[in-house]
Amino acid sequence: MSIREGVRGMVRGMALAAALVAVATCATTAPSEARHVHHGAPVAPKVSTDPADVKFAAFVRDFRQTAINAGIRPAIYDDSMSGISRNARVEQLNLQQPEFVKPIWSYLDSAVSDDRVSKGQQMLTTYPTMLANIESRAGVQKEILVAIWGMESNYGEAMGSFNMFEALATLAYDGPRQEFARHELLAALKMEQQEGLSPKQMTSSWAGAFGHTQFVPSSFLDHAVDGDGDGKRDLWHSPADALASTAALLANAGWTRGASWGYEVALPKDFPYEVADPDSTKPVSEWKKLGVKTVMGNELPSASSEGAIYLPAGAHGPAFIVFDNFRTVLKYNNAASYALAVCYLSNRLRGAQPIQALWPRDEQPLIADQRAQFQIDLKKLGYDPGTIDGVLGRKARGALRAFQKDHALASDGFPTIEMLGQMNAAIKAKGL
Repeated sequence: MSIREGVRGMVRGMALAAALVAVATCATTAPSEARHVHHGAPVAPKVSTDPADVKFAAFVRDFRQTAINAGIRPAIYDDSMSGISRNARVEQLNLQQPEFVKPIWSYLDSAVSDDRVSKGQQMLTTYPTMLANIESRAGVQKEILVAIWGMESNYGEAMGSFNMFEALATLAYDGPRQEFARHELLAALKMEQQEGLSPKQMTSSWAGAFGHTQFVPSSFLDHAVDGDGDGKRDLWHSPADALASTAALLANAGWTRGASWGYEVALPKDFPYEVADPDSTKPVSEWKKLGVKTVMGNELPSASSEGAIYLPAGAHGPAFIVFDNFRTVLKYNNAASYALAVCYLSNRLRGAQPIQALWPRDEQPLIADQRAQFQIDLKKLGYDPGTIDGVLGRKARGALRAFQKDHALASDGFPTIEMLGQMNAAIKAKGL
């Protein structure tokens, strides 16, 4: 997923993150049950015959020794883990991350809304000295930091009300995020022990991210700093601490001071779409030779950094050239759509115009069964989409690009209902 989410290759790309990113921006539920201090073995969750609950209870019991072996005091574990139960809402939200199930244009409509832009500009006006100091120290533009703040918690309005330990344990006992969640659960216990925190006050999102800029515990341990000089690192209550820590994370991840993240471009009609990929970089001079121009039709400005062409909606939507700083944002949350939202919002905070090219809003999002059918069809046609799991990741999109190129289609790797129909027609024509 991302540095922030501690899953560096989980989706992305994803994206997806990934990371990273991360993640993690879903703080929308009621608080968990209160917990009580215990000094023996932790109190087991309420008795249930549901196999999932039984497995969860066994995890809470058995993970205690893992935590103690990692240096967690028994009383810390017992205080934090007693009384928690498997949270079905966490499991549900884990399947509905907006970066991955919404069309990119719908995601950006909400992520970079007029209200979020207006509030972000108010934050720039409210905290000019604090933001200027952080930018000067870390080299990360204040608009990027405020954009992350807006994306992650709507400027502190939605930081999450889940019990952090219950949320992480729910992800850790079973499912695809076990490794990530177990790592973060240990980090949360270390954070509590190291910082002298009360577990009852350690609220988070469903994915265990917390505070103004939604760090996960491991990122706190690695990157959190005291931004307001009070001797504490309080990402829940101090915007200065949260934003300074975010800047430190990005700087540590390779942020280039004073460099651009990228910008919107226009592609020629004969553009070779198979080379459009966030990980396929070329010198700007090479993109010029391929006919890439600014969205206004001008020559691309010179740049020392190599860039990649990113097509978030395929050949029929906007195109962007993205540089190293875009990829650094991916280390915060490893979803390309998230990175685009942060970077686009930062532009709007500076007063830039909206994205110029039109989105293919008539395209309907694929449901899970259709995504799985994409993989099944690609496999029938002789292209390797990877595991049939309904997740159209890098391997599946690469297989789709190969199918598109073999059939003289724009090989953008962008799955649509129309493209699914063409694959079904190819299968029928071959009698498969």
